[in-house]
Amino acid sequence: MGDHDRGDHGGTEPDTPADADREHGFDRRESPEQRADRQWGEMLQEVRVTQTGAQILFGFLLSVAFTPRFGQLSAFDRNLYVVTVILGALATAALIAPVSIHRSLAGHRRKPQLVRTTARLIAIGLSLLAAAVICAVLLLLRVALGTGYAWLWAAVVLAGFVGCWLVLPMLLKWSLKRDD
Repeated sequence: MGDHDRGDHGGTEPDTPADADREHGFDRRESPEQRADRQWGEMLQEVRVTQTGAQILFGFLLSVAFTPRFGQLSAFDRNLYVVTVILGALATAALIAPVSIHRSLAGHRRKPQLVRTTARLIAIGLSLLAAAVICAVLLLLRVALGTGYAWLWAAVVLAGFVGCWLVLPMLLKWSLKRDD
């Protein structure tokens, strides 16, 4: 297949979404509306997974304040708890927001804009969820193990998130570009 057949534009941005798909080895031949519908469906599946995780974490966090041991937490740990709850609530809000936005825009033929906005909300929600998980790990391990090991393991969890959610996708993207 020649450069023209693949939609290779000599390093410039693709002219259309279809050109971008062909550059990445896909020959979808879909209209912008079809592309937006497909992307919306894919994003809904992604959000279903993350919404569940965020909601479970948030529910767990809400119950912590009602345990007998909560009153024994240091001021730092109580403040860390508050920050963790707020991060969990914001993650939940960002990951559920696409449903509300979709309901508001349904029938207005704005699916491409909905897809772009939802992609941003998912990224924000994932970032907030990662921060909430890291803070929850830090809080839990401070209570269970003490200060020193808690910070160490929270750093390990942070490195895990960075590795899985940022570094690995970047390496895969780089590998795909290199293969093209």
